[in-house]
Amino acid sequence: MKVSNKSHKLNCDLVPQTTDLALLSFLFVSIRREAEGFKEQGNVYYVKKDYAEAFNFYTKAIDLCPKNASYYGNRAATFMMLSRYREALEDSQQAVRLDDTFVKGHMREGKCHLLLGNAMAASRCFQKVLELEPDNSQVQQELKNAESILEFERLAEISFEKRDFRMVVFCMDRALEPASACHRFKVLKAECLALLGRYPEAQSVASDILRMDSTNGDALYVRGLCLYYEDCIDKAVQFFIQALRMAPDHEKARLACRNAKALKAKKEEGNKAFKEGSFEEAYDLYSEALTIDPNNIKTNAKLYCNRATVGSKLNKLEQAIEDCTKAIKLDETYIKAYLRRAQCYMDTEQYEEAVRDYEKVYQTEKTKEHKNLLKNAQLELKKSKRKDYYKVLGVDKNATEDELKKAYRKRALMHHPDRHSGASAEMQKEEEKKFKEVGEAFTVLSDPKKKSRYDSGHDLEDDDMNMDFDANNIFKAFFGGPGGFSFEGNSCKANLYLLLLHLLIQCSDCTVNH
Repeated sequence: MKVSNKSHKLNCDLVPQTTDLALLSFLFVSIRREAEGFKEQGNVYYVKKDYAEAFNFYTKAIDLCPKNASYYGNRAATFMMLSRYREALEDSQQAVRLDDTFVKGHMREGKCHLLLGNAMAASRCFQKVLELEPDNSQVQQELKNAESILEFERLAEISFEKRDFRMVVFCMDRALEPASACHRFKVLKAECLALLGRYPEAQSVASDILRMDSTNGDALYVRGLCLYYEDCIDKAVQFFIQALRMAPDHEKARLACRNAKALKAKKEEGNKAFKEGSFEEAYDLYSEALTIDPNNIKTNAKLYCNRATVGSKLNKLEQAIEDCTKAIKLDETYIKAYLRRAQCYMDTEQYEEAVRDYEKVYQTEKTKEHKNLLKNAQLELKKSKRKDYYKVLGVDKNATEDELKKAYRKRALMHHPDRHSGASAEMQKEEEKKFKEVGEAFTVLSDPKKKSRYDSGHDLEDDDMNMDFDANNIFKAFFGGPGGFSFEGNSCKANLYLLLLHLLIQCSDCTVNH
């Protein structure tokens, strides 16, 4: 009786019931022979590394004799070469169910468990091999691999709880060496890469898993997590929802989805309040948004920068600088935060810090705008290292001629040496120096040409401009008095002049206070 190669409906278990022992024996032997033929053909293709064809012939052999353990063992080996480890595991398990003494079957089952990351199950299989073959050196090495996986799993769990994500990645990399097909280890690694801000690497790992298993909820969650941390919140939510469809009990995806929606809503509320000029409200909304998810580095960097912008509007410049610094700490490439902080430094006259930030920006983006900002900060830094004549007189940069004169009168009388004739020699010297600085400041700021060059940052001494002056002569021009008179004696004239000087000081103070 000939058996059809196409259907193979007749196999060793389905030989027709008959009392003709000779016919029964013939049928059984024929089927076994044909099955062995398929197995041998499968072996030939296996040796040639044509695993797809080997699989086909081993499957034909199994169809004819479904209770032959070696056929399942061979097909399991083929599945392993095709990286189809779950199917290889099923065939290996079937093989040892049919023959519990099948060493290769136990070995392959253990290796499949190991590759898939189930170290405990792998260890049980390898122990069974040792019972059957106590001197098997290969299985002893596999047992060590299983033990190392268990240890790396334990360390990874502890490290994750401590938020030591770098250590988790290290442990998973070591565990994946013998367990290269374990999606669980890959997902954990990808999640930690995302938490470390290494989004392209995390995306790559998750995408590899999804190519093999498009319904993997964990991988979908990690893809969403990467998008969420890259501030692509709408796309992230889509992946979280898809992950929850595949795994309705996925708590991490549920929490991430909720945080993503809340963060987007709160940030948009803050932006709206800012545009409407409600700066206090915007400040509070950005602050609330920052509490939603500390792990979202990029979005939080933007929130800190936004809050800094609002802070500068509210004249909270030091807080704005602090917020920019936090944004930069989260994202060192965040140009907008450097620019915002540099402007705050300029507004608080911290020019060296402003120059440093503008230099960082210009090195990254060599635009004309950034070049001009840097040049302006460098100019202000240069100007800050000179005497600040405006501070000497106590006026702002837009002071009028009358305001300059009033300021000079007050400061000149305040620091005139005769007012401090009774002070120590050191104090007299200090006041005389200040008196001269007041005259110098007035000389520059009251001259439109000198003032213009001073305001533009030029060194007046280098511009061939006459800076020689006599502070006493300027004082006399305002107040009159005994030119060239020495006040060191006790003459009546000296005493009268001192009295007049004190009266002028008091009068000047009254005028300024009013």
